[in-house]
Amino acid sequence: MTQSPPSQGPAADGPPPEVSVVIPMHDEAPNVAPLIAGILAACEGTAVEVIAVDDGSRDATSGEVTTLAAADPRIRLVRHAKAAGQSAAVHSGVLAARGRVVCTLDGDGQNPPEELPKLYTPLLAEARAGLGLVAGQRVGRQDSLSKRLGSRIANTLRAWLLKDGTRDTGCGLKGFRRDAFLALPYFDHMHRYLPALFRAQGWEVALVDVSHRGRMAGRSKYSNLRRAVAGVHDLIGVAWLVKRRKKAAPEEVGIARTTLAPAPERETARETTGA
Repeated sequence: MTQSPPSQGPAADGPPPEVSVVIPMHDEAPNVAPLIAGILAACEGTAVEVIAVDDGSRDATSGEVTTLAAADPRIRLVRHAKAAGQSAAVHSGVLAARGRVVCTLDGDGQNPPEELPKLYTPLLAEARAGLGLVAGQRVGRQDSLSKRLGSRIANTLRAWLLKDGTRDTGCGLKGFRRDAFLALPYFDHMHRYLPALFRAQGWEVALVDVSHRGRMAGRSKYSNLRRAVAGVHDLIGVAWLVKRRKKAAPEEVGIARTTLAPAPERETARETTGA
């Protein structure tokens, strides 16, 4: 069972940031310092907090984040006692987030932090009130051939079944409204289906091309076989959710009401007329 942090964590003193950046991490100790430094540099000029979610790491991931957080109050740590998966880590981070806009990126360093402004700038714009999600689509992927081929097959099947309009839902670079995300039904691996889920709830989804780079340190936690087996069940479930979504949009109807005079005035009126 994952540990769900409160809606606002211990860093809730002071005005909330504009943007919360959530990083799911599992055994990523060597990547912590350079990745967080890159995030803060990329978001300079924007009120931001960085929430690293340690998903049951067995290395020094939490210790690295704690050291950085002691020197910078914008950095926060959320931790799961045992690994629960990327979607659970993202969800826990969003629950703890204080910003109305949340951005995510992977903890392995393959998502360049320099791409973050592409995600949160449209969401902060007042003119884009109906925009719920800005999803990155990787260009020039720095992954193995087998991983790229596996993703291409999965993305083709997903796009055909869900018609979500994106070629790459596996990209960790995403920005969204916190309230809209938390209104979605939670399930493991949901982070791969956010465009379809947001569209099903009536939100506008924007797609932006983002760069990709090789892993900074460590190794991938997923195999193509593991992704494929989980993906089949998830895809069927998401297709069912989208089909069975609520399709009626409520609209409150104003009711014309008769305004009565205050009680003392009504009594006076009775006396005057002799009633």
